[in-house]
Amino acid sequence: MSKNSFATNDGDRLKQTIKNWLLAIRQWLDSDYNPKSYEEIRAQPDRMDPIRFLPIIFVHLGCLGVFFVGWSWTAVAIAFGFYFLRMFAITGFYHRYFSHRSFSTSRPLQFVFAFLGNTAGQRGALWWAAHHRHHHQHSDDEHDAHSPVSRSFFWSHVGWVTNPRNFPTNYKVVKDLTKFPELVWLNRFDQIAPLLFLGMTFGLGVALNALWPNLGTSGGQILVWGFFISTSLLFHGTFSINSLSHKFGTQRYDTGDDSRNNFWLALITLGEGWHNNHHRYMNSTRQGFFWWEVDITFYLLKMLSFTGLIWDLRPVPAAIYKEQ
Repeated sequence: MSKNSFATNDGDRLKQTIKNWLLAIRQWLDSDYNPKSYEEIRAQPDRMDPIRFLPIIFVHLGCLGVFFVGWSWTAVAIAFGFYFLRMFAITGFYHRYFSHRSFSTSRPLQFVFAFLGNTAGQRGALWWAAHHRHHHQHSDDEHDAHSPVSRSFFWSHVGWVTNPRNFPTNYKVVKDLTKFPELVWLNRFDQIAPLLFLGMTFGLGVALNALWPNLGTSGGQILVWGFFISTSLLFHGTFSINSLSHKFGTQRYDTGDDSRNNFWLALITLGEGWHNNHHRYMNSTRQGFFWWEVDITFYLLKMLSFTGLIWDLRPVPAAIYKEQ
């Protein structure tokens, strides 16, 4: 092969690399942008895109900032609080409300929790719900986007998120949600909420240092603990349900897949660890079907229902209990 051929190939690869980077940047700004149709994207083979790992790497590398900013009890408490609040937004609303419509709420409150869930950096509520509904249709078969049974553990935990086939939102399966333009907008520009939250944590630290310097915190410290550490833990906590909950635990019901009940994952995810229960009857507001199955998300949703902010919580049918 001639030198000109090598130069041509190198030039073509460079052009393609530049195109891929420009496309990724454009999609980070507008996740609904794509020069190809949804069908064309889905027809592509599965692969992990290194460019899509960059936001994940960025958030995890940010945790190393702890060696520069140190820690304080205030910072640790804020990290835990933001983990708890945003995990509830994911489990209670991204999952049980947007994905399964297991209760009803008002238009303003659904936007508030769609925004809170979005700050976790797990894309928009419509994208999340569309993929989760697809998961229930194809749980652990070859079409499941994140099965550790038909794929590898690494793929099910993080690799599938970087797959270009999984990037666009399939709005056809969330038509009940697309009638709300504010949700579509938030889903389309899904980097706004995490970036605003990032800035907010820094501002909170600055304010705390100015008002109560005896707390021993700072803008950088709250940024690291409140955003980077909290968000990294959220990422692994949430996606452990995709990976670990289909590998470790017990199966009460024969659901035709490898979904499992796992007490420890239920604690980490505020109740999502009762995954086999959920796959048996996904439309129930509660996933811990029995009183001894700790389901913090359900307890919080039940308390919200007493205020009238949410209503029509769907129970577990009596027939499901009779299957024991």
